[in-house]
Amino acid sequence: MCGIAGIIRYDQDAQVARGDLEDMARAMAHRGPDASGFLEAGPVGFAFQRLSIIDRQGGDQPIHNETGRISIVFNGEIYNFQQLREELSGRGHVFRTRSDTETILHGYEEWGARGVCERLVGMFAFAILDREEGEDGAKRRVILARDRLGIKPLHLASIEGGLLFASELKSLLALPSFPRRIDDRALLDYTALGYIPAPGTIFRGVEKVLPGQILTVEAGQVRREQYWRPSFEASITEPVEAGRRLLSLLDQAVECRLVAEVPLGCFLSGGLDSSAVVGSMAARLGSSVNAITVGFDEQAYDEREAASQVALHLGITPQIEEVRAEPGILDRVGETFDEPHADPSDVPTWLLCQAARRRVTVALSGDGGDELFGGYRRYVFDLAENRIRSLLPRAVRRGLFAPLATVLPKADWLPRPLRARTMVANLALDPVEAYFRSVSRVSPEEVLALIEPDRLRAAGDYRPLQRFLDLDRASGLEHPLLRIRSLDLATWLPDDILTKVDRSSMAHSLEVRVPLLDHRLVEFAARLHPDLLIRGSSGKQLFKQALRGRLPDAIIDRRKQGFDLPLATWFRTALSDELEGLSRPGSGLEGFFRRERAAELLREHLRGRRNRTAELWMLLCFARWRRRWAGA
Repeated sequence: MCGIAGIIRYDQDAQVARGDLEDMARAMAHRGPDASGFLEAGPVGFAFQRLSIIDRQGGDQPIHNETGRISIVFNGEIYNFQQLREELSGRGHVFRTRSDTETILHGYEEWGARGVCERLVGMFAFAILDREEGEDGAKRRVILARDRLGIKPLHLASIEGGLLFASELKSLLALPSFPRRIDDRALLDYTALGYIPAPGTIFRGVEKVLPGQILTVEAGQVRREQYWRPSFEASITEPVEAGRRLLSLLDQAVECRLVAEVPLGCFLSGGLDSSAVVGSMAARLGSSVNAITVGFDEQAYDEREAASQVALHLGITPQIEEVRAEPGILDRVGETFDEPHADPSDVPTWLLCQAARRRVTVALSGDGGDELFGGYRRYVFDLAENRIRSLLPRAVRRGLFAPLATVLPKADWLPRPLRARTMVANLALDPVEAYFRSVSRVSPEEVLALIEPDRLRAAGDYRPLQRFLDLDRASGLEHPLLRIRSLDLATWLPDDILTKVDRSSMAHSLEVRVPLLDHRLVEFAARLHPDLLIRGSSGKQLFKQALRGRLPDAIIDRRKQGFDLPLATWFRTALSDELEGLSRPGSGLEGFFRRERAAELLREHLRGRRNRTAELWMLLCFARWRRRWAGA
């Protein structure tokens, strides 16, 4: 796993400064502490930081083709590179390394950018410089591409006279000339969701390259091409054969991710997804599986007992480490997230990666299982709400449920099934708007109450819901479960979950591989009929059925446990002074959030009138981020 960055000047007579490339590389050294590499080609420059996993002696980058015309820097792992290498060698391509990076390079020569991306199995972000000599002089074409699911990050920034790209925003912020102008639309996105969906970023003029996208930069123009998106069809309906196919694809995805020249292990939480991955590993590696489990001193978040139960069943010995999620860790986590990110599980994920890195360099994780196989409780509630919607016309729903919701108690301290007001309010809305509210950390009304009026005016008529509406319209899907899973794969998964895992793991120079997001398994899951996923109030039906016999029934039927923080305790103790400070000058909120409203939320929370944990955590994370990364 690595980090890439670069500068592209439109003026063909320009010279990229080596010092700028070195600054960009230095800012992401944690992503690849084993080696640095640079390419200087007049108006184009690449920077690279390497974490050596495969071909540790010969895989340094940039890598060039036989003629030196084409060069590449690459972040990720390609799991089928050996098969592609054999095919390319048969077509006459000469390899000088054993690395997967060189396979992409020759694949681009042979099949073009789209052709090679469509053949790759893995996680990746890469930049290719293609220098072509013609009658009218040298032409330089830069290709930027990102993997299908967005496992590996890639940012693109527009600057005067050119572009910048980087794995992390830190590399852009390392350039003194980079303008740190906060994007008002992104501010609304962050406030509502706790993260910023692609293509947006917190900074104006900077975008996230979309998952499954190729960008071609040539002659001062940027051309975008989408080479992959999942196709939701609901065409697979037979459960027994579907279960067999699921296990086969899972085992195939795990097996190809076991190649490494460094210590390799896996995360084991005791949850169904990580247990499924470990079970597949154990079927191949036996008792030698290096499973890492972390225990938290807060019993509500501790999964050691469940993880030990899985390990005993599989005949492996887990490596257990106890960690403490203390407020003091927030300063170190704040160094990791260079865009505001308010998912409370950022901290335990960071601690898990820190513990794993003491034992391994590569770890397999179970991320993606809930999105693929219908594991979130919100999916069950959304289906129930849509069944009721289908019985009543829109006008009737709005006239009946909207007034009723205003007189019911909020009760947001209760589990969602008991929040009558939440469900009744959702029934008055169209399906996508209701789902957007379900996944939002802060309600649309509170977003408008919190953000400074000048910022709202600058954002115009933009609202975070619009991104969801646009994605839903483009998908053309009708079944409610297909629609919301499609939305999650485009927003929540890459921009919250995978961002959290990438930044937390790379902060510790740890490579995390996600077999459940092998694109072949994703394409299979997208074709599953919803009836195979959710039955009554229980999700992941096919996944559970397929795993019976391989994992203990107690683990398969275990209630899902969150990976979270004891924020309620922290807010009353170690973070109480900092929360009080949000309403005072110098907090980091001024100019963006109304400090008087922040003070009101804190009073409501401390007096027990309303649970304002989500809003307060969002504000705290933004204030800390701004003081560290936005020059406040």
